[in-house]
Amino acid sequence: MKLGIIGYGLRMQTVVGEILRHDPDCRIAGIVDPGAPEASDRGAPVPRYDSLAALLDGAAPDGLLIGTRCSLHTPYALQALPTGIPLYMEKPVATTLADWARLDEASRTYDTPVVVSHPLRLTAIVQMVKEIVDSGAIGTVEHVQAVNNVPYGGVYYHSWYRDESETGGLFLQKATHDFDYINYVLGRRPVSVCAMASKQVFKGNKPAGLRCADCEENRTCAESTVGTPNADDWAYCCFAEDTGNEDSGSALIRYEGGMHVSYSQNFFARRGAAARGATFLGYKGTVSFDFVTGEVTVHHHHKPRVDRYRFDSGEGHFGGDLGLAANFVDVMRGRGPSISTLEDGLVSALLCLKAKEAQQTGMYQDLNELRAVQGAMN
Repeated sequence: MKLGIIGYGLRMQTVVGEILRHDPDCRIAGIVDPGAPEASDRGAPVPRYDSLAALLDGAAPDGLLIGTRCSLHTPYALQALPTGIPLYMEKPVATTLADWARLDEASRTYDTPVVVSHPLRLTAIVQMVKEIVDSGAIGTVEHVQAVNNVPYGGVYYHSWYRDESETGGLFLQKATHDFDYINYVLGRRPVSVCAMASKQVFKGNKPAGLRCADCEENRTCAESTVGTPNADDWAYCCFAEDTGNEDSGSALIRYEGGMHVSYSQNFFARRGAAARGATFLGYKGTVSFDFVTGEVTVHHHHKPRVDRYRFDSGEGHFGGDLGLAANFVDVMRGRGPSISTLEDGLVSALLCLKAKEAQQTGMYQDLNELRAVQGAMN
């Protein structure tokens, strides 16, 4: 199967590597990305194209993959969907409400199969949690508490991610994954959200554009990237005037039926303070998990029993990347449907966009737009 790639940065290189590892018969047929490093396939240089149209004409791909910077995900998807060629799309699927509306309309116009990069739903841990919830062992889920304390949060202040016009804020960058796996486990539709975010640490009065290498404090600053691998990719001072992005945020999400989810993320936790997971509470029991420790625990509320499970952490989003790669190959080969659909991506992205709007306005935001998304939670 021939892969046509739009945006070949580090993330897409990882995704393609997983696809080739899963199915060595796949090959890179062409790339649209003037800034990407030279690439080869089976020893031969990969052709470069200056547009999607040229890629389609020159490479005749069996699958398209969008791995550009975030603000370009929707524009390229709008070009790709009318082709009918199976599409792998990085998250978030949209970074503005206007783009979201355009992509939502296109999703209902074209039936092109799409796999959205939400790998956490495919991890062994989340699959087990969903199995436990679906079994009824804890009863109906009536409350969820979720957390993401990011130990590598500096990337969102040192690198291009600090540009909020590209990221759309850190709900879209991180919570989009967590909201997706929560939606997947619950199988319910969110109806409203409120949120709060703050910037308490990664702020300061260092000059705009200051690089760590040029800072007089680069030998004493705990966030200095001087001497670290790939320091040029983490070049800028995270205490400068132009450092974007909040450094913590929380959201409350109401779902159909009235139950709610609390979610909190933090970007200055480090080392052993890292945590990412959730607790699903029902009347009969509680199941909780943490990707970092690889543990799943089930507490039975009405009998003296605790079930514990342990998983290897896995590579690439705790093993989820390989699952997504395998699913995309199946979609390209016509062997099965997407298990992380564009509709799923639209729900998660809208939650993030509305959380940001709630954060800015201090008001609850209804997710009325989801009424038009067909089959979003199927």
